[in-house]
Amino acid sequence: MNRLTVLSLWTAGALLATPLQPSAETMSFTLLQNQSRATFKSDAPLETIVGNAAGDAVEGALTVDPGKPTGATGRVRVDMNAVHSGVEKRDSDMRGKNFLDTEAGEANRYVTFEIASVEIAGPLEPNKETPAKVKGTLSIKGQAVETVADARVTYVKLTPEQTEAQKRFGFTADDIKVRARFGTTFTNHGMQVPQLLFLKVANNIELEADLTFVRVP
Repeated sequence: MNRLTVLSLWTAGALLATPLQPSAETMSFTLLQNQSRATFKSDAPLETIVGNAAGDAVEGALTVDPGKPTGATGRVRVDMNAVHSGVEKRDSDMRGKNFLDTEAGEANRYVTFEIASVEIAGPLEPNKETPAKVKGTLSIKGQAVETVADARVTYVKLTPEQTEAQKRFGFTADDIKVRARFGTTFTNHGMQVPQLLFLKVANNIELEADLTFVRVP
């Protein structure tokens, strides 16, 4: 066996022994509004208030490599003028000058969450839910607060047949489902619950989001 053959065999063996690394593929996603919603909850001693927003009121975008999801970035925002709790007078009061003052400008009208980083164990496996910690900045009434959300993330990979069947609903071959929960307070964002209302409106705000992102072609 000549030296060239030995060298070729050695090189081939070394390549086979080296684990293959998944190729990085950063994908861009947009929020599928008809499959997404956001919920705001105030649980006071005398009253529990739950406000919901869905459809056009919730919008967002996400950039992520499913093989390396820790580097994900994105943004979600909710139009507070479209949040409904079931009592129109209460909703109007929350949008008024004493609280959100949504007519003052976009910073007040929209609640935004900017994703900075994600703590997650390994890559996203297709069709498997994975727990994660999503770090970012939550802005309400223009006041930004660093926040960590507890999330469950599912990378949904559809077959060509499934994609064809689901495309009329807005889904694509690559979709990401995010269910997240986190909390803040009115005082974190420069608002104070009047003493007269402290038994009916809690300072603590619980936020939940059920979001579906679809890949941008």
